Amino acid sequence: MTSLTRREFIKQTGVASTTLVAPFYLTNLSSNKKMEKNNTHFDVIIVGGSYSGLAAGMALGRALRKVLIIDSGKPCNRQTPHSHNFITQDGKTPQAIAELAKLQVQQYPTVSFFEGLAIQGAKTKDGFEIQTKSGKIFQAKQLIFASGIKDIFPDIEGFAQCWGISILHCPYCHGYEVRNKPTGILGNGELGFEFARFITNWTKDVTLYTNGPSTLTADQTTKLKNLNIKIEEAHIKRFIHEKGHLKHIQFKGRDTTAISVIYAKVPFVQHCGIPETLGCVLNEDGFLQVDPKQQTSVEGVYACGDNTTRMRTVANAVSMGTTAGMMSNKAFVLSNF
Repeated sequence: MTSLTRREFIKQTGVASTTLVAPFYLTNLSSNKKMEKNNTHFDVIIVGGSYSGLAAGMALGRALRKVLIIDSGKPCNRQTPHSHNFITQDGKTPQAIAELAKLQVQQYPTVSFFEGLAIQGAKTKDGFEIQTKSGKIFQAKQLIFASGIKDIFPDIEGFAQCWGISILHCPYCHGYEVRNKPTGILGNGELGFEFARFITNWTKDVTLYTNGPSTLTADQTTKLKNLNIKIEEAHIKRFIHEKGHLKHIQFKGRDTTAISVIYAKVPFVQHCGIPETLGCVLNEDGFLQVDPKQQTSVEGVYACGDNTTRMRTVANAVSMGTTAGMMSNKAFVLSNF
């Protein structure tokens, strides 16, 4: 039996992946189903119990695979107050969506949960092992990393407290709610140029805050001014806010400016370093490199969700997680022929 491409698989099975947009949040939920004592061997270990990991777990649970989901309960966007642009869930709290998702996955008897942090991984003759911070060691024939990324915030007072609330990363997730408001873009150079132009879809009142001398080209500066986008080069001292809701920008040596919403793109690192220690390749942008089946460069190791793509959305994470779970199970099935 030959292996199908993802496109061929979708065509024959009628399975389509959905790529919508929404913020994501998952609390450290207590599991209603306790893992059996001394139960340390599984078909698949999923590192990360957010939407992507839960979707992979559901697909594998429905395929009768013995699965362990390890989750530390600290998603990168846990401050996000509402979820939008995720069909059937628009406007609900991310926590409520996450709780329902986990409850549904818990209904599959072959799926278990372990609350903790995975800190080490290694290849074994039969597959892989994962060690947690508490010292617990689990074995599996395959691994799925749905472990997300860790944002690196600029050293500006108030930024971290506003992240995901009034300092935003995605206009598809939040743009409708702040449409037509005076809006700032924190950025410079090519990134600031492109982001500022893009946001004019949601508001025409845009200011690009470069937080220091502009690195825009003369042509870029002219194009932004032709779009009535203002450019502010003063250094930012702090963001003044109330419980994450932005009120003013205070500049160094200058008066404050009133503003309630800013978009920013920040650098990141992989939240979990285990895939790299196993030999998984990162692409030039720092994401885990995967093929259309969500397979990494290491056989038997899959990855899905924010650690693999710029599309940091709930629906995309669910789609990728479902694909990873299905392709993981398919590998088991094909290994019997």
